[in-house]
Amino acid sequence: MSETLPVLAALLAALAISAPIARRLRISEPIVLALVGLALAFVPGLPRRALDPELILVVFLPPILYADAFHTSWVDFQRWLRPILMLAIGLVALTILVVGIVAHALLPELPWAVCFVIGAIVSPTDTVAVQSVIEKLRVPRRTTAILGGESLVNDATGLVGVQIGVAVVLSGAFEAGEVAMRFATVAGGGIVVGLVIGLVFSWLNRVARSTELLFTLSLLSPYLAYWIAHEFEASGVLAVVVAGFLVAWRIHLIPAEARIQLYSAWGLMTWALNGLSFIFIGLEAPRLVRETEVGTTSNLLVAGLVLSAVVILVRIAWVFPGAYLPLLLSPALRKREGGFPPVRGVLLVSWCGVRGVISLAAALAIPVTLDDGTPFPGRQAMLACVLCVILVTLFVQGLTLGPLVRLLGIRGDEDSEVEVRAAREAMLEAGIRRLDAFCSETSCPLSVHHWRTHMADELVTLRDEDKDQRDQARARIAVSRDVRRAVADEQASELLKLRDSGRINDRTYLQLQLDLDRERHAGRQEEAA
Repeated sequence: MSETLPVLAALLAALAISAPIARRLRISEPIVLALVGLALAFVPGLPRRALDPELILVVFLPPILYADAFHTSWVDFQRWLRPILMLAIGLVALTILVVGIVAHALLPELPWAVCFVIGAIVSPTDTVAVQSVIEKLRVPRRTTAILGGESLVNDATGLVGVQIGVAVVLSGAFEAGEVAMRFATVAGGGIVVGLVIGLVFSWLNRVARSTELLFTLSLLSPYLAYWIAHEFEASGVLAVVVAGFLVAWRIHLIPAEARIQLYSAWGLMTWALNGLSFIFIGLEAPRLVRETEVGTTSNLLVAGLVLSAVVILVRIAWVFPGAYLPLLLSPALRKREGGFPPVRGVLLVSWCGVRGVISLAAALAIPVTLDDGTPFPGRQAMLACVLCVILVTLFVQGLTLGPLVRLLGIRGDEDSEVEVRAAREAMLEAGIRRLDAFCSETSCPLSVHHWRTHMADELVTLRDEDKDQRDQARARIAVSRDVRRAVADEQASELLKLRDSGRINDRTYLQLQLDLDRERHAGRQEEAA
């Protein structure tokens, strides 16, 4: 306990000071977190403990991926599935291949399988570092959807590649057909487990009413999916992502007040987990530099820097033809995806290749010895190269993303704003229809007429071009408790229809649903008062 408490206090203090520092300096928060972690590594008297990769891969990763799945639009994911898969599968495969070939050329003493494991480890990008920049800068929806979808899937494909590569090293045998079958089994098994867990927990969310129970179930779901998939030697990452998608799609089954609290709690929890992950990168860097002798062994340092450049250049070389050639050859595909993407957006996607704590944890999780007790070949060189790639991409690409967005003049498009506005209009119209039906079914109190006037006036504020009319409309308000509940239900139903029909995406649905939940909660508080 004497060693644990100082470390815990230092980590929480680092987490607390990093956010205001990042805002003050206008630097991406993950960069500041990594630098603060690096500073902690040199604090005298602070106990030094090696990072347990299980902490990241088993404790941190499932809830982080689960939360990412909740905030990923399934509608957008389907619309831009082609570029997402080209990045999450095609680019991962190319990165493994090219990095493996270059690593073997630079470090010929390493077996081929080990070189390809290095490629698999550095193939997944870290979406947290990228999203922390682009979300604040209002990057267009198409770009954020593709980058978010890529990060969800490429964690799975990259880690499956690591799993298969390590198995090849341990067995000493490589057969292309067997590797392909192994990949299909691992990925397919993860998807099946995710589907089962997602369906089960969607049903449980429908039955449970207590916020405490719902929160516990939401924590259990990703860990259970990851564990069961692991027991069946399937992809735990894919299992968590698929389960998260299914549960998120049925989020309307959860009571409104519980939904508000759950999203608030999960937002804070994932912020803390992501923050600690980047602090760990800073903490681990000095120790790994010393152990792998990357700073004193010139060939390891050169290899790490060259591989960092290879990772960056391979992404750029893949992104541009992948963005345009398929659309050029297929008008139907071009129409589905909304035409050719702007060059500025493609350039931004090509530069969003930051590697992070997933790569570090995967590298640290490599076995120390083979089954016969002999050392795992090239493990120290592998750690050195991976660490170099993480640090170079994190600080070079991570620090320049914000300036690049501003230099390119990228601005958020109006698609999302138009979509939100149209959805709000549809919700107001549904509410007015329900009020009209309510008044035809029962006696209609004066407050209902007032509320109808208020809702009609809200519609005027969205549509009327006359400022005076809008100002007068905003001044009117009245509510009725029973009618409020009926109208809110009608609006929630209309909102769900808009999402299910594909007229709005999941992110817009979630934003408006939470707004509606907060209005309901505020109304209940007024009634209680």
